[in-house]
Amino acid sequence: MYASIAKKFIICASIFLCGVASTLVAQGLSDSPQRKEQKRADLSGAPGMEVISSIAEYQPGEVIDFHIHHGIEAFYVVQGAQIQVQGKEPMTLATGAALMNLRDVKHGGFKVIGDTPLKLFTVHIVDKSKPLYDYLK
Repeated sequence: MYASIAKKFIICASIFLCGVASTLVAQGLSDSPQRKEQKRADLSGAPGMEVISSIAEYQPGEVIDFHIHHGIEAFYVVQGAQIQVQGKEPMTLATGAALMNLRDVKHGGFKVIGDTPLKLFTVHIVDKSKPLYDYLK
């Protein structure tokens, strides 16, 4: 009898741990490795939404792929850098610039060029049930 209970417990624990592991892997695959989360909190008065603040640093040569967010992304350029969208002239994201990307609007798609890393402070106000980044082609 105890062997049967132990066996059921091991099976249930294994299923639970597989679920946790697959969620962590999926979350890791949909996140940016350059992003370092600072704080996360529920958005009061808006069930199912959360606010996430982060710092991201992109080194010269790194690419920020096209992506969307399921909510709004606001960011402040802490350290500006030269960027280039494929097929276009290089441009500068200037230190002190503040920009916003709206819900489900494709953005990114550029490479950091030159010698200076690009540092951003970001605030995302997004759906809790969806990944922070959905990468696009």
